[in-house]
Amino acid sequence: MRQALSCPKCGSAECVKHTKCSKTVFDLKFTRHGVKRWITRYQFHWYRCRNCRVIFPPKEKSWAGGKLGPELIAYALYLNIELRLPQIHVDGSLNRLFGFDLRIGQATWSIKEQAAKTYRGTYESLLKRLCSGRLLHVDETKISIGGKDGFVWVLANMEEVAYVYSETRAGDMVQTMLKDFKGVLVSDFYAAYDSIQCPQQKCLIHLIRDLNDDVLKHPYDEEMKQIALAFALLLKPMVESIDRYGLKTRFLKKALGICETILSQISETNLQSETAVKFKDRLQKNRDKLFTFLSFDGVPWNNNNAEHAIKPFAKLRHIIGGVTTEKGLRDYLVLLSVCQTCKYMGVDFLDFLRSGEKDIHAFAESRRGRRRRTRTSQPDD
Repeated sequence: MRQALSCPKCGSAECVKHTKCSKTVFDLKFTRHGVKRWITRYQFHWYRCRNCRVIFPPKEKSWAGGKLGPELIAYALYLNIELRLPQIHVDGSLNRLFGFDLRIGQATWSIKEQAAKTYRGTYESLLKRLCSGRLLHVDETKISIGGKDGFVWVLANMEEVAYVYSETRAGDMVQTMLKDFKGVLVSDFYAAYDSIQCPQQKCLIHLIRDLNDDVLKHPYDEEMKQIALAFALLLKPMVESIDRYGLKTRFLKKALGICETILSQISETNLQSETAVKFKDRLQKNRDKLFTFLSFDGVPWNNNNAEHAIKPFAKLRHIIGGVTTEKGLRDYLVLLSVCQTCKYMGVDFLDFLRSGEKDIHAFAESRRGRRRRTRTSQPDD
């Protein structure tokens, strides 16, 4: 039977069916109360061009192309990325529970590699949004790859998270990424952030922790005790205001004058203790970055958001550390960024993977719209 199909080589429409083939796709089917194995067999024809004799498959396929279906792929990623099961355990679990014959140590690895390509655009979009927003938390942590140390940087705001790998802790990469950032940057006291030209808020919890450590290490240093007392009296009303009114400038800005007064008093004090002098110099160096949150709505006075975002990677690091490659780690970071952003936005990671959607914000909005329509359609009591 002649088929209205163009040859991919010569463009001729003189193409006929050549060989009948079939393709088996292994998948899962999610039901209301569980999940079960689902195998689909697709039948199709290869075609032969009468003009140039080339043999080719149909352009349009009813399946994704591989032997694993989209629901199985989504579930494997959920187990590996969100539940942090090692890849060999994911493969073994799928084989045991659903009777598949997946290659142990290879199936989930291939799934992760392909999924990282699929969601690369989503990841890059997250980075772009983070680096152009009004608030950004940054932190970094170490990882070992094949005996070589590297670093993973986390960029986060209140809705999005992205992880970026760097071979060193030098700030060149993050400085390049944030060269056009104009929002408020919240970070610890690592010097690499200082050259970024934007308003900055240093984590006061880090500062208080270091201050308390110095006081404990030098219990007879009265000058350190006086600095600690002055700082405590300074922060107490701010924290009480935040607890009561939130991070609102109209309630916090009245403390700016008090901050300047106390910091000026500390800087003008003639200190003798070496520890107290070092802490005084630190306050002077970061003076313009300690109380930025008083002048901007919604800017935290600590870097807890970034430290919280680091924890999922730290847990994943125990599984992949030392056994993955740099490329494998970058794939992990793409998918972990998507997973954590889903959590930040109140979206189930597995549901997002199953949806086929690439835009997390669009998916979250569609879910919120569905919930609103459901509530509206419910009859009044």
